[in-house]
Amino acid sequence: MLKNKSILITGGTGSFGKKCTETILSRYPDIKRLVIFSRDELKQFEMSQIYSKAKYDGIRYFLGDVRDKARFARACERIDIIIHAAALKQVPAAEYNPEEFIKTNIGGAQNVIDASLDKNVKVVIALSTDKAAAPINLYGATKLVSDKLFIAANNIKGKRDLRFSVVRYGNVMGSRGSVIPLFLQKAKEDNELPITHREMTRFNISLEEGVEMVLWAVENAMGGEIFVPKIPSYKIETLAKAIAPKAILKEVGIRPGEKLHEEMITESDSYHTIEFDKYYAILASDANKQKYLDYYNALEVPKGFKYNSGTNDQWITIEEMRNLIKTFVDKNFKPIE
Repeated sequence: MLKNKSILITGGTGSFGKKCTETILSRYPDIKRLVIFSRDELKQFEMSQIYSKAKYDGIRYFLGDVRDKARFARACERIDIIIHAAALKQVPAAEYNPEEFIKTNIGGAQNVIDASLDKNVKVVIALSTDKAAAPINLYGATKLVSDKLFIAANNIKGKRDLRFSVVRYGNVMGSRGSVIPLFLQKAKEDNELPITHREMTRFNISLEEGVEMVLWAVENAMGGEIFVPKIPSYKIETLAKAIAPKAILKEVGIRPGEKLHEEMITESDSYHTIEFDKYYAILASDANKQKYLDYYNALEVPKGFKYNSGTNDQWITIEEMRNLIKTFVDKNFKPIE
């Protein structure tokens, strides 16, 4: 699918973008171009020291913001595949600066859609978040609107050979903004870790798994799906004990806009959800479900099904969490006694 193709990653200098770049360049040496689109010139400079044009002939660094429709359209000239990872993501910041999140997460999504339609792009995969399911914060609400825009874009593509799909997953281990680096730092400084609530749970996925899922969607998506991975949950308390088993856990309370448990598929979504292999797919309410069931050799989920981090049937133990931290965050990690 990627051979001799030109690929553009929005937010390409973020945690996901860098890992996706690394994977694509190592796995697909015969791509035509890989365009890193982001608004941070310093991060582009730093990334270009690792992935330089001298070493990777097809790589390009394109400075711009998805808010800027004309600039983004220019970046999409002769692009075949867009992986849309650019977003504003911090929950408290969204509550305080709602307009900025709306401009980037919703307006930016529409700009990606418009450019894809105008520039003959073939595949668009947009990254979403578990917070887009039954959102209670503004960040989640903007990503839900973004998801809806990308799915609905399949209705206006006409006869274009173009597919829009979405990938939705939970907390990413070791990504920028992850709580793990904070806990590691706090545990070294003193014997107390701040946790929001002992019963709080989250879904867990590694950057590598997230990238694999997106690349799978690039090659396999029909268009019109919100893909959700079957991944384990963990308790915040389990994470804290994995990092510093003897630390005092101080409950600081749930932040504004946070949930005690996250969900990626709501009960209402179950009527339009199918499952297969490692993934679920939420379909548009007016989709031809049988077509997707046949294509993926999939099954319908039971009516009333919901996918919640608190009621998940897969859980990460303390020892498993330590192994995950060592594998995906810090290879020299040892529990801080």
